[in-house]
Amino acid sequence: MNKSILTKDEKNILMRFESGKLKRVKGAQKEVRRYKEYANFTLSKPRTINIRLSQKALSKIKAVAAGKGLPYQTFISSLIHQYSVKE
Repeated sequence: MNKSILTKDEKNILMRFESGKLKRVKGAQKEVRRYKEYANFTLSKPRTINIRLSQKALSKIKAVAAGKGLPYQTFISSLIHQYSVKE
């Protein structure tokens, strides 16, 4: 089992969540469904690709991914999926 080390802020959020003090935000179900779809796509037989990005672009992508609590490669994959299945 993979043990995560939580920061002080993460521990505080977890404690508030487990005690029932946090409330679900409006539209949360839609977001949960969207990210589940991204996860399913990401986990289903991925193919490896190689791309070249500037250091500046990669740094920005990593910062946004970290802000969302995602590994940057998963975030990039979710972006590609999001735009490849647009109707």
